[in-house]
Amino acid sequence: MAVYAWRGRNARGEAVKGQLEAMTENGVADQLISMGVSPVQISVVVEETKTAQDNWFERMNRKPVVVDDILMFSRQMYTLNKAGVPILRAFAGLEASSPKPAMVELLKDVRSSLDQGRELSASLARHIDVFGAFYISMIRVGEMTGKLTEVFLRLNEHMEFERDVRERIKQALRYPTFVLIAMVIAVVILNIFVIPVFAKVFAGFNAELPIITRGLLGFSSWMIAWWPVLIGGVIGAGMMVRAYIRTPAGRYKWDSRKLKLPIVGPIVLKATLARFARSFALSSQSGVPLVQALTVVAQTVDNTFIGSRIEQMRDGIERGESISRCAAATGVFTPVVLQMINVGEETGELDNLLFEIAGMYERETDYNIKGLSAAIEPIMLAVIGSLVLLLALGVFLPLWNMGNAAMGKGGG
Repeated sequence: MAVYAWRGRNARGEAVKGQLEAMTENGVADQLISMGVSPVQISVVVEETKTAQDNWFERMNRKPVVVDDILMFSRQMYTLNKAGVPILRAFAGLEASSPKPAMVELLKDVRSSLDQGRELSASLARHIDVFGAFYISMIRVGEMTGKLTEVFLRLNEHMEFERDVRERIKQALRYPTFVLIAMVIAVVILNIFVIPVFAKVFAGFNAELPIITRGLLGFSSWMIAWWPVLIGGVIGAGMMVRAYIRTPAGRYKWDSRKLKLPIVGPIVLKATLARFARSFALSSQSGVPLVQALTVVAQTVDNTFIGSRIEQMRDGIERGESISRCAAATGVFTPVVLQMINVGEETGELDNLLFEIAGMYERETDYNIKGLSAAIEPIMLAVIGSLVLLLALGVFLPLWNMGNAAMGKGGG
């Protein structure tokens, strides 16, 4: 396929221009006409110009496609589908209006795949690392049920909630993170520049120093002498932990442990269960069979431990057990949620009640996130206070003892 530069006039008679990728000039003309543009001139873009514009430096500095881009894409596709715009024309319009080169390339590849006769879900699956398995599965369900417009709307709402939760957690952890970084920097500066000066002063006392002072001086000397080993050890330990977490067993254990962490654990658990409930409700409402829906949702909750419990639910349903009994066997839902699932299963309103469960978990997550900073601040203050007390006792206790000894001699 070649790149063609075109000039034309839109439905209002305004002059417009741009570039499109197609096999022939007639293909470009067909695309422009489908976009409501009357072509005036179409010419092939010189390959050298493309190479100059798409050099290695631009590729290295090109911003990747992020969640906000997919969120905007979902919102735009919902609007275009609702307005009845054909899918190829919609992608051509989004490609021409997108300001991000990486997103333009993605849209161009998807449109090219659609031109070859593939379905939208199959075309998006070529970029599963960007869209994710749940997104593509829901698009496939929308194509099968004829509810693609509604699926785009639901996906947009789902992604907005997840983005909002992530942003609020980052905002709540921003202050404690800055305090922790400041503490680490302060400890490094004290051990490298301040304590060695006091060590020279204490050396002239010719007296036995308190154990706290000896500990501080020893740690400072060790840090100055072995700082390359310390830095290498921290980096090595971080890489080993990261490599272990990437293994299936390590990821499972970490996902299980972080749900039990103080303060943060309940927030992670409720946010994960809210994502499960909303994803399950969205899949079920779109007509996905229960077993298939739970299989997809288990892969999208972003927690291996919770995912295994969802797969446990799926296996129980395959054996013919009820949803409420399978949910109770997982041990992660509260009695109130289990009762709501039971009522929804009996009344046939499981979809609506799952949305209610998602909303309940979301409200609890929001409440806990608002109190996250207030819960962490006392811990940070206690750590800072202990550090300051340790330094004060280690530095000033010898001076205090020396002053008392001098006063005692003077009084004698």
